[in-house]
Amino acid sequence: MDTATRPATGDLTFRDAVATDVDALVELIESAYRGDSSRAGWTTEADILEGQRIDPRGVAEVIESPVSRLLAVERDGALVACCQLAHRGDHAYFGMFAVSPALQGAGLGKVIIAEAERTARATWGVPEMHMTVISVREDLIAWYVRRGYRRTGKTTPFPYGDERFGIPQRDDLEFELLVKPLA
Repeated sequence: MDTATRPATGDLTFRDAVATDVDALVELIESAYRGDSSRAGWTTEADILEGQRIDPRGVAEVIESPVSRLLAVERDGALVACCQLAHRGDHAYFGMFAVSPALQGAGLGKVIIAEAERTARATWGVPEMHMTVISVREDLIAWYVRRGYRRTGKTTPFPYGDERFGIPQRDDLEFELLVKPLA
């Protein structure tokens, strides 16, 4: 079922993001991870990365890609969260997950990730969801493990020197692959 016509889950509405959402999505993602505003929530990366988390071009590319979807999550018509789903052959990739810092810690993330998993299964029939998390984010990794994701121990380097991903404040950053069966 297309998320544009999917009924609300609780008081949330899920839909595919469109080009006119780009600026609001960048603002949401930045507020959840970077700068002082991100400190209102628990997903902040402000102590390990400065600079931008995403730019308008990066968000637009996800929206326009034929193999991905960017789910916009609204409550009472206001954008409160988002997440990327990408079809990567035998699995889906989950990324660009952001919840408004003022709403973090109230169970919203659990509902959104469950809907993202349902959407990936329904859209592409994939048996697994993959994601990468900065390995020093133990609290965030633990949250995903409680949602059924498994640490694989597989890592990829952080793109040091590419300021599109932020300005690292430490020299030990890398991404760890987490995997969850969707069956």
